[in-house]
Amino acid sequence: MTTLPTVELTVYAYECDAYGHLNHATALALLERARWESLARGPGIDLFHRNGVAPVVRKAAVDYRAPAFPGDALRVELSVAERGTTSWTVRHVATRANDAVVILEADVVLVCVDRAGRPTPFPEELVGVFGPRTTGAHPTRRVAIEGAELAVDVRGDGVAVLFVHGFPFDRTMWGAQLAGLTRCRRIAPDLRGVGDSRATRGEYSMARYAEDLVGVLDALEVRRAVVCGLSMGGYIAFELLRRHPDRVRALILCDTRASADAADARQRRDELAGLATREGPDAVGERLIPNLLAASTRADRPEVLEQCRAMGRRYTVAGMAGALEAMRDRVDSTDLLSKIAVPTLVMVGAEDPTSPPAVMKVMADAIPGARYVVIPGAGHLSPLEQPLTSSRAIADFLEGLPASTA
Repeated sequence: MTTLPTVELTVYAYECDAYGHLNHATALALLERARWESLARGPGIDLFHRNGVAPVVRKAAVDYRAPAFPGDALRVELSVAERGTTSWTVRHVATRANDAVVILEADVVLVCVDRAGRPTPFPEELVGVFGPRTTGAHPTRRVAIEGAELAVDVRGDGVAVLFVHGFPFDRTMWGAQLAGLTRCRRIAPDLRGVGDSRATRGEYSMARYAEDLVGVLDALEVRRAVVCGLSMGGYIAFELLRRHPDRVRALILCDTRASADAADARQRRDELAGLATREGPDAVGERLIPNLLAASTRADRPEVLEQCRAMGRRYTVAGMAGALEAMRDRVDSTDLLSKIAVPTLVMVGAEDPTSPPAVMKVMADAIPGARYVVIPGAGHLSPLEQPLTSSRAIADFLEGLPASTA
């Protein structure tokens, strides 16, 4: 439990009812005043403003224990009893200073929202103030697929959005989108051989990955989904669209490309697969990951680099080598672009060295009616490096879907 600065407030006559007691509704305003006063004494009253977010009360549970009267000095102790990804619960205990009588106790749940009023994950500075996550409210689903068992995060209701991670990452790269896109049903699996998923047998190929995703949708009774794929996830999205176009409501392509590997790229895939076999997944991550992130991310947000390395370590050797071979052998999807008949968002980090904006723009221009968005300050992992901007772009796209495809 994270403790916040304690404050002392005076009860004034105008805050009391006709009987001279602190009014129950005014008591809520007093708690609000205590929270802001505590903030002013701690990290600063502009904490939320300077991070581009705001706290919104979602729920309050108050236990009125004893009356308070005009002139009473109330000592309000505040602590963070629970913190999730976008919300936190502040516990308030107000006691009368002169006799230590507890006047009231309250738990207030607040939600962190962006400037558009949408729930959004805590910026790093707020994490430092309110402490680490204390909840595990979203149990992982396990879906049995041919030769594998996939771990899947499933949250919310509404239009289904299937998030497909890139390489060498896992489903946790979508943490900000899973937490913040609350108006849709978010589905994020670990691919076979990755993270919390297991693979007992079978091939690694774009076709196999695509069929695995269809199996996930079937298990969740989702007929059609918006498919959001990053990097290798985009390659899989193309394959899913090619094999099962009726399952794709709309398409979000992040930091990916339609072309197949050239000869030199295929050779590099083989070298990395050999490295994974000889030295393990961590060696591949150390070689690849630092070069995928924007310079500003590497310099100012070392925790993102460490999160990426941790994701790479969660691959099995077979899963990593298999993914590299699947990317090496994927078919060219360039001819597919002009045939895409679903709403499409093409999103790219402004500093992506692997799928640069110029390449992504050509791809977007080839897709009929596609929307093209560049995310400033991001490299190859725009949803992770710039989660607020990326989530807003995705949310705007989802809100703009025609009723027939939403």
